Amino acid sequence: MTSTDLYLLGSPRIESAGATIEFDTRKATAVLAYLAVSAGSGAYQRDSLAALFWPDAEPARAHAALRRTLSALHRSQAAACLKIDREAVTFERGGAVWLDVDVFLTRIGECRTHGHAAGEVCPACLPILAEAASLYRDDFMAGFSLRDSPGFDDWQFFQAESLRRELAGALERLAVGLCAQGEFDPAIAHARRWLALDPLHEPAQRQLMLLYAWAGQRAAALRQYRECVRVLDRELGVAPLRETTELYQAIQENRPPAPPAPLVMPAAAPARPAPSPPAATTVVSAITAPSAPAPAGSPAPHRPLVGRNAEWTALLANYLSAAPDGRLVVVEGEPGIGKTRLAETFLQHARQQGARVSITRCYEGELNLAYGPFVEALRAAVVQAGPAPDWLPRLAPHWLAEIIRLLPELPGRYPDLPPPAPLDSAGAQGRFFESLRQVLIAALSGAAPGLLLIDDAHWIDEASLDVLTYLVRRLRGQPFLLMVTWRTEAVPAGHRLRQLLAEAERSGRAAHLSLNRLSLPAVAELVTEAWAADAGTNPGRPPLEPAAIERLYRESEGLPFFVVEYLANLFQAGDAPQAWPLPGGVRGLLQARLASVDDAGWQLLSAAAVIGRSFDFDTLRASSGRGEDETVAGLEALLAAGLVNEVVVSASVPKSDRASATVAPGGLPSYDFCHEKLRALVYEETSLARRRLLHRRSADALAAQARRRSGGQTGPESPLGAQAGLIAQHYQQGGREAEAAEFYRLAGEHARRLYANAEALAHFHAALALGHPAAAALHESMGDLQGLLGNYDAALMSYEVAAALSAPASLAGLEHKLGALYNRRGDWDFAESQFQAALKDLGDGDNAEARSRLYADWSLTAHHQSHPDQALQFARRALELAEAAGDLRALAQSHNILGILSSSHDDLVQARHHLERSLELAEQLGDPGARAAALNNLALAYGREGQFEPALNLAGQALSLCALQGDRHREAALHNNLADLLNASGQAEAARQHVKQSVTIYAEIGAEGVLLQPEIWKLAEW
Repeated sequence: MTSTDLYLLGSPRIESAGATIEFDTRKATAVLAYLAVSAGSGAYQRDSLAALFWPDAEPARAHAALRRTLSALHRSQAAACLKIDREAVTFERGGAVWLDVDVFLTRIGECRTHGHAAGEVCPACLPILAEAASLYRDDFMAGFSLRDSPGFDDWQFFQAESLRRELAGALERLAVGLCAQGEFDPAIAHARRWLALDPLHEPAQRQLMLLYAWAGQRAAALRQYRECVRVLDRELGVAPLRETTELYQAIQENRPPAPPAPLVMPAAAPARPAPSPPAATTVVSAITAPSAPAPAGSPAPHRPLVGRNAEWTALLANYLSAAPDGRLVVVEGEPGIGKTRLAETFLQHARQQGARVSITRCYEGELNLAYGPFVEALRAAVVQAGPAPDWLPRLAPHWLAEIIRLLPELPGRYPDLPPPAPLDSAGAQGRFFESLRQVLIAALSGAAPGLLLIDDAHWIDEASLDVLTYLVRRLRGQPFLLMVTWRTEAVPAGHRLRQLLAEAERSGRAAHLSLNRLSLPAVAELVTEAWAADAGTNPGRPPLEPAAIERLYRESEGLPFFVVEYLANLFQAGDAPQAWPLPGGVRGLLQARLASVDDAGWQLLSAAAVIGRSFDFDTLRASSGRGEDETVAGLEALLAAGLVNEVVVSASVPKSDRASATVAPGGLPSYDFCHEKLRALVYEETSLARRRLLHRRSADALAAQARRRSGGQTGPESPLGAQAGLIAQHYQQGGREAEAAEFYRLAGEHARRLYANAEALAHFHAALALGHPAAAALHESMGDLQGLLGNYDAALMSYEVAAALSAPASLAGLEHKLGALYNRRGDWDFAESQFQAALKDLGDGDNAEARSRLYADWSLTAHHQSHPDQALQFARRALELAEAAGDLRALAQSHNILGILSSSHDDLVQARHHLERSLELAEQLGDPGARAAALNNLALAYGREGQFEPALNLAGQALSLCALQGDRHREAALHNNLADLLNASGQAEAARQHVKQSVTIYAEIGAEGVLLQPEIWKLAEW
């Protein structure tokens, strides 16, 4: 029996035998999900189901709707798990049904049979909980709702909340259990996912702080506390609990609680060896004594340092040159670019070479805390370095005494220190700054130059900036490297930090490294190495497919922090998921960047997010509703914050291409979000009502601009047609469906003119879905496009629907098109029948052009049916009618069929005459289809004469025209014809290449038709 798989964790999806089951209505999916999840409750009466899903309908109509829904379910593969009778419906679980919710809950329930309390964890729990967590792709039926069934929505909400609680418990136990086994990196990943479920949950905040501390990432633990403070203050206006603050203080003082003891199996559970902990990776967060020189270690597990070869070389060169004289190195870039990662990895490498290093950070919200970063560095050097640091004898006591002002606990440790000089004495500030310099230099001195890192210096307080300026100006003769990192957008031109860097660069003692985003090869290298490292704890896991790596690169846009966060999600999932939700760390970083945006800035950002990744000033101003001056001021603020970037491009560059266009002097200003995920987050956090309003405004603004450029033209060839697809999307999302439908139609016509056949089909489908009144014309156009693409069954259906909707006067043209389509497929009897019907519908009126074209196509059918006399009769009749009507298209088609017939009778002179005339007329018309037909048939005529050079040239031209049109069937036929011509001319290898291409295309078009209609392969002339 075929298994039915129900995926309800995340966007609902039902599969059977690997194929997705689609239902006509959302109600069918909702009913199936409700029955599947609630199957333990037994049979459901039809009355209760009808009342739940159609609460506002009359009972009779509700029962009828339920009956149609159950019928749709019964016709699908899902019927195997449903028992439907007159009174009730039952969902029958069994071997033929797989439900991810059931498996998720079953795996979590298995852990309760291991002989320990429900909230505890043992080694046997870990793989089971990990499997359960990997099943949870997203919240229960994420993104699904029924607007007219509040009862179902309430049930869905409570199911989702219950499952989220189960996931939270599983992630908490995974974090605790893996930590006890010494596997800190996966424990951190699970803890971060746990916290992402509820950032206000302080136990999760504390667990993550502890994991960072135990993993040797003290700085990350301290940052996590500050993130906790920020979230609680923003969302609730409260301070953290006392336990959280006490844990922060303990970690700050390097005395975190001891890690938990290794897990042991309960007596009732089968024993298995505990996994060995991974190799520890040191992250230096205070001044540390040098270890014995060792080779540079690899970066932290799952995070190889890639794409930074040039920067690493520059750091090494500056470090080596810091031996006689100190050097300043500034590393800057956007948030998440990897400044801290690069700096900390380099400090780790230097420490392994015997250097003393120190890391100190500046924090947002501590701009008024004087000397904050230097207090942290000094406390690590003096107070936390043990009772008698080895460098202390090299320091004069009066220098140490001066820093009592920052470390009041010093007299208790060093009671013999003299008191510092009074602050009001002459030169007090100079002595104080010099004391800080002397202490730091003494603490960093050793066999190799020392290193001091001041991270996130864009948040440095003014007093610390004075000290930093003092240090930089006195680097000469001091063997240590001073590294400073800052965010580019937070340190504008004219800032004291930039002035200090410029001064140091002029003196030849500074280097400036600006980090760029990673390239696709660098991301691929990072992912491949990290995935291979993770395979050690997950044996048997296949490598990521290149498509998944490319998707990760597109999602992250090469921003290292985003790459790592998405990679952590992939580690959890074990493979590339269908949905790529925004990782919690990425969301937190983006929200932090948006925290400083004022109300006016939010109005502009939300309007820009609705417009799209790239936007221009006029559209933004019109959509946002702000005045011109307000828009300029707000844009300047957003540019200064690094949230959007300005790109100047030529006015001739299409808007869709401006993001990658080169700067053109005097061009138009365009703006881009710094990252697509930032735009998506702003869009997500804009209310639905405001989004609809902004979409309508954007559509109106874009349409008005396009009309002005069009000079009043509204056709598909105008600028309005080029913008129609985008305008249609905005109107649709703004709730104005009639305007959206018309613009989708216009967009389809524009795409069709450019031979973008698949895009044109999509636009026409959208117009029909929104109720465009010209349904018959749209279906006819879709039939034309499906025919070009080789989707013959779909083309026939479109033509049939168009015929059903059309007035009698239009039927002849549709009957003709149906006959031509059957002709392509090789169904010549059906084609003849359709031509007869078309001729009857045309009657004897003034329609010589239409009758001429009909006879020309009918002649080709008779030719394929081996009725030469009838074929010639129809061809001559076609020419007579065309000449009488003076219609160039009918004349071109008539001469073309006469050329085919002459060639089949070996009258090659007459064949060339007719075909050359047909080609001449097609060129006058500018019709690529008619040109391709004449060129192909003329090439075959030359080939029959043995004139292969002109034949190959003509066939090549025909192939280019068919490829341009997207006419897949005729493109395959031309490859086949070229192969025959090449083979006859002795070019066997080139012939084989064309045969391969021909076979490939034939396999793609009308696959069922190929099996049923072998004549489709025989197309050679038309």
